[in-house]
Amino acid sequence: MEKQTGILMIAGACVLVLFMVTVKNKIEFFLNFCLRTVMGGIAIYGINLLLDAWGISCMVGINLCSLLTSGILGFSGVSLLYAIAAFRFL
Repeated sequence: MEKQTGILMIAGACVLVLFMVTVKNKIEFFLNFCLRTVMGGIAIYGINLLLDAWGISCMVGINLCSLLTSGILGFSGVSLLYAIAAFRFL
């Protein structure tokens, strides 16, 4: 009986470690997404101010779609948004 209890305790510890690793990865992914979203919004706002100061009317709005794009793709998503805006400007 003690052997079965020991095996169950070891299996339970393994399951607990796997659960903790899975939760950590999901939290890390969520925090990374939130950070990229906030930084993307700040970058869009700053680039819009810069373009307005230079007199260029190629701006990107800060909305759910642009924030999701910057959250998923990061800085390349912000670049993509401005490339689309510039293409529309032409």
